[in-house]
Amino acid sequence: MRKIRYFANIYDHIDTDDAAQRIKGSIGFRGPNAWILAFSIIIASVGLNVNSTAVIIGAMLISPLMGPIIGIGLSIGTNDIDLLKSAIKNLLVMVLISLLASTLFFLLSPLELINPTELEARTSPTIYDVLIALFGGLAGILEISRKERGTVLSGVAIATALMPPLCTAGYGLSCLNFHFFFGAMYLFVINGVFIILATYLMVKYLHFKPVSGLDVALTQRRRRFMSAVILVVIVPSIISAIGLVQDNNFERNVDAFVRENRLISRSYIYDYRIFKDHGRKVEISLTGEPLSLASLAELKASALSHKIEENQLVIKEHSLGMTGRELNEMIREIYDKTDRNLAEKELLLKQVQTQLDSLSRMVKGLLAPEAEPETDK
Repeated sequence: MRKIRYFANIYDHIDTDDAAQRIKGSIGFRGPNAWILAFSIIIASVGLNVNSTAVIIGAMLISPLMGPIIGIGLSIGTNDIDLLKSAIKNLLVMVLISLLASTLFFLLSPLELINPTELEARTSPTIYDVLIALFGGLAGILEISRKERGTVLSGVAIATALMPPLCTAGYGLSCLNFHFFFGAMYLFVINGVFIILATYLMVKYLHFKPVSGLDVALTQRRRRFMSAVILVVIVPSIISAIGLVQDNNFERNVDAFVRENRLISRSYIYDYRIFKDHGRKVEISLTGEPLSLASLAELKASALSHKIEENQLVIKEHSLGMTGRELNEMIREIYDKTDRNLAEKELLLKQVQTQLDSLSRMVKGLLAPEAEPETDK
């Protein structure tokens, strides 16, 4: 137990007074912060527009949005009303400018993405985003409070991802896609609320000095208000997470079902599509000879064994009137094409992994502390 306490003790490594001053200095929206916000908006918007993860990470690293959000948490924890007003005002100004700038960018951008995966990834937040924001915020405020300077804040900035949701919301406004707008703004609210909560909890735990005296009634009202906000924010994310898990399980079941029944009788499943129409459904497309009643029953039984109900299975048959030899040749060509597509995807994944490794090495090189000069003995 003594060893655990020794390793877990953090009070010998923190300076709350210095941390409070640095947080207060980071909430201002003037001078360098204004320019850095403008640069990060453009970088994040470009990254989302070209579907580049590396560029989006760069925007996360330089975004100053974390400052006023942590400032709100500090002000609530230390009863600093002036700091609370200033942090909220600066955060609202930053959010408004970010939305306007990203909306204008996407209105002017000539590039239209067919498959905007980076944008779509920020429109359906779940409970996992809540956990990332909460523990990222805990790590962030603890890093700010340390006497030693480290690189944790860079990781927190990447993990909590405050700028990309705002730029995604700007994209939603530019094309009047309110699914994108509200989904991305919800993700931003999740990140902000739970970073504030994490900051508040750590400020209390580390015993930051309160600015004004403790008002018991005011403290209770704040706690009730924070509890209500957290409840309103977290419930939809839990529902979304449950839906995400169910979608993932259904997709896995469909994939296993299709692979097992790719060739059934003298028919071939050449394509399938998962969609939501009053529940999860899968539509499979077959070509070749029409299925007999026995083959159709066998296919439905296989689907049921993969937890796909009969009312979730839609079968589309496309008879081509081919001879057996022609059908075999067509099936062989489809197999060959599938193999080629898989090989191309594997090569693309390797290239992306190489780029990410290169970026990771570059970031580590930039963030690595300078080696101390050796002294003569």
